[in-house]
Parts: sequence; C-alpha cells; structure tokens
Amino acid sequence: MNRKLVISLFLLFLSAPLLTQSFAQKKYISKSNLPVRYEELTSPEFIQAVELSDSVCIIPMGILEKHGPHLPLGTDLLDVREIALRAAKKEYSIVFPEYYFGQIYEAKHQPGTIAYSPEVVWNLLQETCEELARNGLKKVILVNGHGGNTSFLHYFCQAQLASRKDYAVILFRPERDSTVAKKVEALRKTTIDQHAGETETSMILSHRPDLTHLERGKDQSGENQKRLEHLFYGYTGIWWYARYPNHYAGDGSHASHEIGELLLNSRADQLAHLIKVLKEDNTILELQQEFFENTNKPLNTKQ
Repeated sequence: MNRKLVISLFLLFLSAPLLTQSFAQKKYISKSNLPVRYEELTSPEFIQAVELSDSVCIIPMGILEKHGPHLPLGTDLLDVREIALRAAKKEYSIVFPEYYFGQIYEAKHQPGTIAYSPEVVWNLLQETCEELARNGLKKVILVNGHGGNTSFLHYFCQAQLASRKDYAVILFRPERDSTVAKKVEALRKTTIDQHAGETETSMILSHRPDLTHLERGKDQSGENQKRLEHLFYGYTGIWWYARYPNHYAGDGSHASHEIGELLLNSRADQLAHLIKVLKEDNTILELQQEFFENTNKPLNTKQ
C-alpha cells in the first residue's frame, strides 16, 4: 500500500473521535434546544442564546417576605418567575435567575423578611443591568412580582437617562384583560383581595400546590384595620402597616387553581408580546442614542 495513503488513513483514524465530539457538541447546543433559564446555559450556549433572543433578557423580580400564614416567603418570586418562563417558552428570551433584592421595609416586623438597604437595592440592580449589557443583552425587561417595588422601579427606569448607556431597561406593565377579569370575578369568593389574598394564593396554588396551605388561610386576620383613614390628601410610608399589620390583606383560603391559571397565562401572553416587539424593533435603543447625543450638544438658549 502507498506510504502516503497509509499515513492519511492513520491521521483520519486519530481525528475521528474529535470529529465525532465536535458534531455531538454542535448537536447539543442546537438552538431549538436552548434552555431559557440563564443559569442552565453553558458558556457556548449563552452566545447562541443571546443571538436567538435578539439580546432580550428578563429579570423576574420578587422579594422575601411574609405572605399570610399560608404561603411561602418567596411567593412573589415564584409567581413572577413562572410568568417569565411561560412567556420565554412562547417567545424565546433569556430568564435571569431568582432576583429577590427589592424594597420591602414595610414588612421588617415580620419573620423571614429580607430588607436590603436602599443603596444595595439600587446598585445591585444597576450593576446587574450593566453586566447583562456587557454580555450582549442590550434589552433588559424588568418583570415585577412585588407591589412594594412599583415606585422604585418606575424611578429606576427614568433614572437610566441620567448617563449614556448602550442598553435599554424596560419595565413590563401588564394591562387588565377584560375577558380574563370577568372570568376571575365570576370565580372569586372574597371582596378584600390584595396581599396573599384569594387571587395571589390562586396563582401560587396553580403551579406550586406543594407550598400552598389553604387550611391555614384563616389563621390570621387579613382585614383592613383603617387606622389612618382620617389622613386625607397625604401619603406616608406607614400606610400599609396602618391598614394591614399582619402583612396579609384578604382571605387566601378561598383560592382556586382555575383563577391562578387564568392570571398567570394572561400575564405570560402579554409579556411574550412585549418580548416579540423588542426582538423585532430597535426604536428604544435608537431614540436613547439620539437623546444622549443631543444632551452632549450645547443648549440653544436663543428663542
């Protein structure tokens, strides 16, 4: 046999495992099988995930706080992450790991609450967004699952215009779906229905029944104590405690799986729509760039 042919066949034999490994790796990181959970992606998969998501990443934001006597401390976090995961499976995007660093000073009197300082809450979210952008994720969607974060997150988004950025932060704001609202209203059994009440309990019941204890829902009062109702035309941070010192507003013992599924799916559908729009459209980033360029120009004071 020709010596050169023998050498060629020998080298081909040696390289066969490498070729097989390379093929297997490519098959393993096939885009159609990419995880949506950030923490489950390998480093090579992450590169593909950024491309497939069109640089969209979701940060589902919850908190660690009391949720009545019958729900887990991480209820907000569990629910909002479930919404994000359902949405990302409809419209591919990367879902950031559990994020429980928010505003929860009103519940510091209750066991299990983790309340970070304002500086930590702000800086951690800002640096998280910056790190995501550094990794190629230029469209960051904040999905809030905790009512106490609302004012903070609106201001956080507005403050992104304070200095030039190459990424955008978008706060997801679900709208009331009248069809879903009518169905929920027909199923509801309670009138006071806020923190850890019937609908919130229904949401966690629908996907984590193992953490839901309906039989304990009546162990504490979720009635409004109305201790500051005489304070007209004013706002104070103690307002929630004045109404609901048990950090419980409603009666979660009446929760139902059906209500939970209606609410989770409605919000997931709306979030999936937002993801799709952001993947197809760069208007936010273009307008931000235009804005930052204009802020660096000398102001024209002539009228």
